[in-house]
Amino acid sequence: MAKKRKIAIYWLGSCGGCDEAIIDLNESLLELASEVDIALWPIAIDAKYASIERLGDRELALSIIHGNVRNSEHEEMAHLLRRKSQVVLAFGTCACFGGTSGLANFLKPNEIQNWVYGEAPTVVNRAKTRPQAETTVGGNHLTLPVLLDQVHSLNQVIAVDYYLPGCPPPVDLIAQAVRAVIEGKLPPRGSFLAPHKALCDSCPRNSAKPPKIELTHIRRIHEVDEDSATCFLARGVICLGPATRDGCGATCLSINTPCSGCFGPVEGVDDSGAKFLSALASLIRAQSDSEVSGILDTIPDPAGCFYRFTQPSSILGRHRK
Repeated sequence: MAKKRKIAIYWLGSCGGCDEAIIDLNESLLELASEVDIALWPIAIDAKYASIERLGDRELALSIIHGNVRNSEHEEMAHLLRRKSQVVLAFGTCACFGGTSGLANFLKPNEIQNWVYGEAPTVVNRAKTRPQAETTVGGNHLTLPVLLDQVHSLNQVIAVDYYLPGCPPPVDLIAQAVRAVIEGKLPPRGSFLAPHKALCDSCPRNSAKPPKIELTHIRRIHEVDEDSATCFLARGVICLGPATRDGCGATCLSINTPCSGCFGPVEGVDDSGAKFLSALASLIRAQSDSEVSGILDTIPDPAGCFYRFTQPSSILGRHRK
């Protein structure tokens, strides 16, 4: 009987939603388990880091890594799994682009800790205690991971072979990606295992989009009546579908919620936020600079709107000191 190949599934700076998406494979997960040995999966099996360290280099056929790299432990595990793996799959938006917690890059780590452990109105911390990298308790030396200066996407720390975006990735794309790895039917390294077109191309509202969109106001979704057929942008609601990769199944659109960009840039685009801002500027109809500014000022959180999932891998992330 042929020896089963080993795979690892690991989370870094993650909410756990990507693990839940893998579990949603249901019966397909059992089929996968019959074909491979899962050497590491913290939420499902009690395997220790030492068991991975004992493996030979490249002994893992595949490491599925989700979450961003935020602290020293994340960085250490990313390097360990890279060394032990033939193929590394950046799984989910946080691994691919940095994710929502990448917005923390607009603040320094000490500013974040000051707020969380002292300045937030719900915090009572009279001793002004802060997490320490090292301490001694009862004669025992204890350590904690250290926050890095900024949040990183996975490929900013290690070489990544393939990418599967999504928050979390949909089950059909997960199954296709894992099957492609197991069967060796993979595209060139560096590819995204997702469609190469924009979400707009498959949006059910696309047919109702007018030939020319002109924006005189920008509205939030709660400020317009529910309409399951009309293009969001045509109604003045920001939707990142024109600059976002397809593959999510239009889940948000189906519940009358505009796209917020979790699948990241379309093929050939490095920065989906900048791409969408360029497109948005071309849609604004105004007679003066002050009128343009007035329209743009109605966007309450531009960075959070245009870079919600991609700040670390964007132009803004790369140029932050």
